[in-house]
Amino acid sequence: MNSGKQKRKGAKTQPPEWADGLKRLYDSVLDEPLPDSFAQLLDKLDDPSNG
Repeated sequence: MNSGKQKRKGAKTQPPEWADGLKRLYDSVLDEPLPDSFAQLLDKLDDPSNG
């Protein structure tokens, strides 16, 4: 029983229309600089003298 909705093996699927925009948004967030306050917090957490 083939319902017609089964995908053929090796068939390429088209990504959804919104996938490109989501990838661009994700990439733009990765390119943002780390805020100074967050970098300072990470430095404090890495400092062994803070216990």
